[in-house]
Amino acid sequence: MGTFDLQWAQRRGVEAALTGWPPLAASADAVAPDTDDALVFAAEDELALRAPLAPPWSILVVDDDPEVHEATTIALDGEIVDGRPLAFLHAYSAREARALLASTPDIAVVLLDVVMENEYAGLQLARAIREDLGLAEVRIVLRTGQPGYAPELQVIREYDVNDYKTKSELTRTRLVTTITTAVRSYEQLRRIRASQAGLQHIVHAAAELATKREPVDFAEGVLQQAAALLRVAPHGLVCAAVDGGADEALESMRVVWADGPYRPLRGRTAEALEPALRVPLRRCLAERRHHHADGRLVLHVAAGRAQAMLLIDLPQAPDDALWPLLAVFGVHLAAGFANVQLFSRLNHLAYTDRLCGLPNRQRLIEHIDNLQSQRPTIDAPAQALLLIDLQQFSQINDALGPRAGDLLLLAVAARLRERAADGLLLARVAADVFALLGPEQRIDAAAVTAVFDTPFQVERYPLPVRATLGQVRLADVDGDGLDALKCANIALNRAKTQGDAHCHYSRRMAGDLRRRLRLLNDLQAALDQAAPVQLQLHYQPKVALPHGRIVGAEALLRWRTAAGDEVPPEQIVSLAESAGLMVALGERVMHAACRAAAAWRAGGHPDFGIAVNVSPSQFRSPGFVESVQRCLAATGLAAAGLELEITETIAMQDIDAVIGVLHALRRLGVRIALDDFGTGFSSLAYLHQLPIHTLKIDRSFLRDFPAPRGRTTMAELVVRLGRRLKLDLVAEGIETAAQAQALERMGCRGGQGYLFSPPLAEGAFAALLAARR
Repeated sequence: MGTFDLQWAQRRGVEAALTGWPPLAASADAVAPDTDDALVFAAEDELALRAPLAPPWSILVVDDDPEVHEATTIALDGEIVDGRPLAFLHAYSAREARALLASTPDIAVVLLDVVMENEYAGLQLARAIREDLGLAEVRIVLRTGQPGYAPELQVIREYDVNDYKTKSELTRTRLVTTITTAVRSYEQLRRIRASQAGLQHIVHAAAELATKREPVDFAEGVLQQAAALLRVAPHGLVCAAVDGGADEALESMRVVWADGPYRPLRGRTAEALEPALRVPLRRCLAERRHHHADGRLVLHVAAGRAQAMLLIDLPQAPDDALWPLLAVFGVHLAAGFANVQLFSRLNHLAYTDRLCGLPNRQRLIEHIDNLQSQRPTIDAPAQALLLIDLQQFSQINDALGPRAGDLLLLAVAARLRERAADGLLLARVAADVFALLGPEQRIDAAAVTAVFDTPFQVERYPLPVRATLGQVRLADVDGDGLDALKCANIALNRAKTQGDAHCHYSRRMAGDLRRRLRLLNDLQAALDQAAPVQLQLHYQPKVALPHGRIVGAEALLRWRTAAGDEVPPEQIVSLAESAGLMVALGERVMHAACRAAAAWRAGGHPDFGIAVNVSPSQFRSPGFVESVQRCLAATGLAAAGLELEITETIAMQDIDAVIGVLHALRRLGVRIALDDFGTGFSSLAYLHQLPIHTLKIDRSFLRDFPAPRGRTTMAELVVRLGRRLKLDLVAEGIETAAQAQALERMGCRGGQGYLFSPPLAEGAFAALLAARR
């Protein structure tokens, strides 16, 4: 006998053996041996089992895939549910299904695909079945092959559906279990709705319980709704294996809620209860059914491997009319219990950092929200939030790999947890950022910093890690938890910017940030203008040192806001870089400088050259070479008249890619200058590889220049290096004639600085150029 025939025979034998009243909650194994994950709380009707085959149950299959229809029909072929066969109706769209439901009575179950005409067709039909067609009895089982379109928790919350499965998990046995449970539920609902007014309360109770998300709230609601259904006081208890464990022993269960004389039992293990309560609970758990004895009713609820029991004082045993109501009530409890279990797991995932097991950013924000919503008392301690940023984490993660990074984070979390004072909440709020929240007097920044004095042992590496701290008092925060986190981040970023280990937030910092945001908006507005008047170029002459003739200029951006404030150039670059405006700003500067240089060359200075600074983001942007070529074409400037100045930082990033771009620029005829040489990375090993024309001597090298006889300066070393590499040399920041003469003697032929002229507006520079002709 094959597996299919064996299961069929087992099912027939089980159904034939079920007798007796009151009805029992059938085990999932009574339908299929391997349906551990089915919600089990169904009653068997002795008369229905013994009756001859009655008219079939109508099952409507709604799916736009014909193969799904065929597979469903084959899987359920020959199945008998409570003495009645199954008959199938087929609809291939939500529109067809709605027409069939409107014209065909007594459809018991709808197997409904989620995605058909559109990605929400199934959900829309589910809502129409209940609201437009008024079919409250028909059971709706959602099936989907694309669960991402409709998240399970959201669907269960927002739609009146009875089950929600992915097609991949609906094996034949589970499909039979689902259909059997749904059909029985439908029949019970149909009969009870026709004869029992109490069902209205059950539906109301199910809707009320569906809003419960926490196990305690759900258990309280279950006891109250059961008491109302039974018309007794809510004197009883609810115990459950709230962790969803598979252990059926009573020791694994805990009293989640209790009321009346049972109230003191809340939180106790079920095994610790007095024998008068343990005995009926143990019997219910062993038999997996509800029963009444000694003035107490015990209901059994199972959802997969998780179980719960409701014990309530009920002096008289339920009559025959009440048992079916209790069975239906139990079905809803099982579904609600499963939802609570699912929500608890999702809640844990949503509010707990998976790696470290700490509260995550969202949980921290909620804790702060709770603190901020409480009215402070005079003696209440001031609350504070401390952010802890790991300085070297990115480098360690890149060098040793993600596994080592995870182990480091676990080690840091363990050490912070050990040393955190009582009453402090430790959370992980970002990849390498932890947080401490609690009374300010208990947050000791020095103690937190000391946590990092000893290297962390990760595998075979002792890893030294430092931390930067940003702290804020909640009393200084005008807003909620998210605002508090922002303020702490402001302090943290200020500490990083200033090179400090620890920084306290002040309201002035927020003002500085708001001013920065206003400047950023002003910069965007200035760039959006067709002819910006706030953003202007100034030009500092570049001269030939032997005779002082102006041979070109460096274009320098200047910005005076509408309020008349002068914004430093470095702040302009920082704002533009942070907002992603640097590429647009750089192209605007290049076009303006090239247009002016072309005019000056045409006006009698044919060898005039203009130098334009290039930012890292502009240099790395796709199509940079093409944008230079378009600029030259648009302005009419000869390529030899443009010199692009790149910094040492640019040159040392991905050297092969940089060299490729520089060669492409040289092929255009554009000159390349290396600016700030010697102030950043050690680039001597790569300097000879760079296809550049000019080496600029940074102004910082001229502060103590010329030096006393016998002492070699950095400026002299750079000149020697440039001459050896046959590069043109230009010194910046020349302020005295002695500096100019010394540089010329060493072989530096170009210079710029206040000795010759400060940066000038375009008109003033044009006048100077004409005067020096």
